[in-house]
Amino acid sequence: MKRKLTKLDSACVIAIRDCMGTKPEEKILVITDEQKREIGLALHENAIRLGYYSLLVEMKSGKINGDEPPAEVAELMKQFDVVFCPTAKSLTHTNARRTASAKGVRVATFPGITKEVMIRGMNANYKNIAALSIKLKEILEKGKLIRVTAPAGTDISFSIEGRTAYASKGLFHAKGESGNLPTGETFLAPVEGTANGVFVVDGSMAGLGLIKNANIRIEVENGYATKISGGTLARRLKQQLDAVGREAYNIAEFGIGTNDSAKLSGVLLEDEKVMGTIHIALGNNVSMGGNVNVPIHLDGVVKKPTVWLDDKLLMKDGKLLIK
Repeated sequence: MKRKLTKLDSACVIAIRDCMGTKPEEKILVITDEQKREIGLALHENAIRLGYYSLLVEMKSGKINGDEPPAEVAELMKQFDVVFCPTAKSLTHTNARRTASAKGVRVATFPGITKEVMIRGMNANYKNIAALSIKLKEILEKGKLIRVTAPAGTDISFSIEGRTAYASKGLFHAKGESGNLPTGETFLAPVEGTANGVFVVDGSMAGLGLIKNANIRIEVENGYATKISGGTLARRLKQQLDAVGREAYNIAEFGIGTNDSAKLSGVLLEDEKVMGTIHIALGNNVSMGGNVNVPIHLDGVVKKPTVWLDDKLLMKDGKLLIK
């Protein structure tokens, strides 16, 4: 007797068929860990049910976002057409992922994914998300300077001149395309050394969850975070960065959420995609065209931002002003 398909099954089918556009002859690799086994197994079983060749590999979860997987897993990634990575810690900004992408493999990463986020996020309208994300990419690439302010105290500016923007649109059909699922953001690497000001994380912080009691205030000089304050979460963030060294304090990413189905849940994978927020990351920016390659990448979400691109208002109090 066939078992009844669940909402998680439906989300997996959308990921496999729609988001990755997997063709009948293509081979699928699912990389998971002991914390995200349920979702890894669901992707694997649905791939087989749909008639695909699929291999499921489970490894021990990494310590921080950006930790490299074991060499054997990195080698496997290069040998498949489509790779899904539902893991506790992010494989997005790893050499393993970049190497697989460079060989033409299409990779979807699901860092920190939960069943609820998978079901909610994968049922978004990805055609609309793709259109908005691509439009934002085109707008950002024409600009030179970004300034962001927000009610909690953010006031930071940085150069984006000459930088490529990336539309994480949720449809990864071309050779070598990769991104998060669920998704919906447009992001880029600010020019190293140009960021100055302060950003106050009041939404959520990668690896630390929702900001509830004390916001994390991060002061920035010449491209590096120089002072982090704000209670327990700030102390924990500093510990993670200090374990890697000075380059972990690099202002690595500026991103704008474009998914109107996403909501702040404490899972950064979803939080950074929420429409009406921006995020700024510390650490590795090699995946987005920068030159700082360290094994850490941590995003902080800012609520109700106002964003200027050069002298033009792009976003006001969390509302995008583009048609």
